[in-house]
Amino acid sequence: MNRIAVAATLWLLPAPLYAQWLNLPTPGIPRTADGKPNLTAPAPRTPDGRPDLSGLWQPEFNPYNLDVIQDPKDEAIFRPAAEALFQQHLADFHRTDPITQCLPGGPLEILATGGINLYRMIQSRAVIGLLYEHGAMYRQIFMDGRDLPKGPNPTWMGYSVGHWEGDTLVVESAGFNDRTWLDRVGHPHSEDLRVTERFQRVDFGHMWFQITYDDPKTLIRPLTISLAVNYAPDNDMLETVCENDRDAEHLVGQVNADVKIGPAVLAKYAGRYELRGAAPGIAGFFGRTQTLRVIEGQLFMNAIPLIPRSETSFDSVAAPVEFFLDSHGTVTHFLLRANDGEGRYDRKP
Repeated sequence: MNRIAVAATLWLLPAPLYAQWLNLPTPGIPRTADGKPNLTAPAPRTPDGRPDLSGLWQPEFNPYNLDVIQDPKDEAIFRPAAEALFQQHLADFHRTDPITQCLPGGPLEILATGGINLYRMIQSRAVIGLLYEHGAMYRQIFMDGRDLPKGPNPTWMGYSVGHWEGDTLVVESAGFNDRTWLDRVGHPHSEDLRVTERFQRVDFGHMWFQITYDDPKTLIRPLTISLAVNYAPDNDMLETVCENDRDAEHLVGQVNADVKIGPAVLAKYAGRYELRGAAPGIAGFFGRTQTLRVIEGQLFMNAIPLIPRSETSFDSVAAPVEFFLDSHGTVTHFLLRANDGEGRYDRKP
């Protein structure tokens, strides 16, 4: 089996079919006169006056699960040793990617697979539980005043404690093992990683979420991401389990192109591109903008290496890419063909 095809298959894990009980409205939530969920109703509160974050939630589609580096100011945030390890992850075609091995994703699971999956929050005074649809995993956030463990046994999902700052839930997590990555392209972290999350329920149907990664061994400064999270009414989670890692043994060797393309041709593709039209989910998973660069004779789409199959067609561990040129030989756009459709990215001046 073609190595790139295997990697692409494992990269984009199938999303579950939502709504096991299609005709069962969520009980006890505010509704408008026509019976629709009232997502702008006031946020509920617990008997002790705290915001009640309980419910089924879905982050907005976001590209951070694919690549945490989306802001140009963050492109040089990784220390040299961490950057070298990241380049090795790219070069060996994700042979050690825990998710392709059907292992937990660790910190990147916090982003709920880029907004594709759901998670349920269950809140009590002593502990807040998070049940993740992807991987059938869970987290416990202890609210009883305990400190994070000193010298903990490293785990896949770490240890979490929380406290309230006004109406904002602040969660501190540590104790992650270093076998997981911060994103699917392979940015690493160490066992010193500390994650800070902030949850603020704006109204019934909307929550503001911020996550900060702080890891002095791999990052020169903390990296912060902010997202909107939306309530998922009249819906429910399905079990989503990785159950086929048999093709992982094929993910070996280096990324080698069958077709060699000269630097002048590759240079034509370098530049900034913006999404014009796309299938649902493309913008969220891959991002609305792409920056293409040539680094040491290799064309990259953000952090993803593109492997040429012809002068205009490329493969990658994310999705195939095809470039289009006008009659003057100038690149006008490219199509990114993912599992659920394609997106057109237009070349910008």
